[in-house]
Amino acid sequence: MSLSAFNDKSRPPQDDDLATTLGSTFVFWNELKRHIASRFTPLQTEWGFTSMKSGWGLRLKQEKRTILYMTPCQGYFLASLALGEKAVKAAHESDLSGSVLNIIDNAKKYVEGRGVRIEVRSAEDSRNVEKLALIKMAT
Repeated sequence: MSLSAFNDKSRPPQDDDLATTLGSTFVFWNELKRHIASRFTPLQTEWGFTSMKSGWGLRLKQEKRTILYMTPCQGYFLASLALGEKAVKAAHESDLSGSVLNIIDNAKKYVEGRGVRIEVRSAEDSRNVEKLALIKMAT
């Protein structure tokens, strides 16, 4: 089973597929994309299929810098970011909740930063991801 709800390599997800799969969280998917696009122009969105294990995911980029990845799942989506140590420090100095800071602190460390992955199931989750994206891009 892949991380994404979409694992047919021959066909990237379309909006109607996303609406059906994400259900009530489809609105948060679109709002998050819209908010990121309004802050970081020009914004590029790219669907990518890396493996059967990962499936399809959407990458949001500004020029060469990836802002975040969005992976559609059944009834929710994952938002993933790589946060460097400056961004981790800034997150701790922000108004993010303790649960989000706990996710950051327990995220696996990679060369490009901590691999933070947040399940987006609510408007609050979406706002937290947007805050993290702003923090990441400011550091």
